[in-house]
Amino acid sequence: MQDLAKLKAPSIARVGDPLASVSTPALLLDLDAFEFNICNMSVLARRNGLALRPHAKAHKSSTISRAQIAMGAVGICCQKLSEAYPFVRAGIDNIHISNEFVGADKVAMAVELAGLITLSICVDHVAQVDAIGKAASAAGVTIIVMPEVDVGHGRCGVDSNEALAALVDRIAAYPGLQFGGLQAYNGGIQHLATWEQRRLEAARSADRTAQYIRFLEARGVASPVVSGAGTGTVEFDVASGVYTEMQPGSYIFLDGHYGSNEWAGEYMPQHGLFILSTIMSTAKPHKAVCDVGLKGVAVDSGLPRVRAGDYEDKLRYVSANDEHGILQVAADDMRDHLGDRVMLIPGHCDPTCNLHDQFVCFRGDVVEAIWEIDARGLSH
Repeated sequence: MQDLAKLKAPSIARVGDPLASVSTPALLLDLDAFEFNICNMSVLARRNGLALRPHAKAHKSSTISRAQIAMGAVGICCQKLSEAYPFVRAGIDNIHISNEFVGADKVAMAVELAGLITLSICVDHVAQVDAIGKAASAAGVTIIVMPEVDVGHGRCGVDSNEALAALVDRIAAYPGLQFGGLQAYNGGIQHLATWEQRRLEAARSADRTAQYIRFLEARGVASPVVSGAGTGTVEFDVASGVYTEMQPGSYIFLDGHYGSNEWAGEYMPQHGLFILSTIMSTAKPHKAVCDVGLKGVAVDSGLPRVRAGDYEDKLRYVSANDEHGILQVAADDMRDHLGDRVMLIPGHCDPTCNLHDQFVCFRGDVVEAIWEIDARGLSH
């Protein structure tokens, strides 16, 4: 009798398999586009004299982070302390937590991580500084602290010179803390539709950032690092002369939301992230149902779209249920699409990656590697 304890579903893909044999739904990574995007961003940073610290929340994969560091990145960003642990286990030793945190459990994680790696964090309230300062000093570790300044997003970050000065002064009061510079990221302008809109708003954010830098300099405080710049504005931010470090994330994939932006300058990422889907029902006229729904693709930034050129643009993804994706079939398309395989471009890469266990990496029509998504689904 078969040992049921050992029963498990087969792998969705194996290295060397043709793409045609990959089980769906599958999160695919086009290695040619991925390598182009990594190289392109590294060159952009190096040419402009900035450090590159990519955001790992876009992919949640230590394999990808190691590839970025191999191409010159100084470290990575994580949005949560818990998210950093898999990367530390994978040997990544320089992590910036690009977000504020509060609570004894979070402080304890920061102290633990600071004993293992170079850790920098964000603050925008003196109470945050006090909590982490007392704990770090008592534990004998050093944590780099970067006050966040609001440069236009209106979310986190202080918005006055007085509040910034209070943070810098409080950081200096603790032996376990080191002032590291400023976090000055404007996420709200990354997806502005036109290139010119993004250019103008990025310039405004850079001007606000420069004002904070000058204010601190007048008080005798230099900012070793000024970190910001996302995928949508990085080409403007690197040329501003204000930032010393950039932290884009989605550039390695170019999801549907970023792909819908206008790209008019020299910088342009390539689409590299797809979800492979199979059409499993064509019972209704002019409608096809595929096996990628809400459990396989995030729709917070719009529905996925069928890769340009596939099926002569006769299929359009119009609705997502739990395990079903509804495709509208063009009125003049009389083919039966049952069993057809469709490459979907997700609207938002970050939460989409969190719905999958691995990237099936391909080159041409062959699976070349399988990379685990090892920092997904972390809830705290």
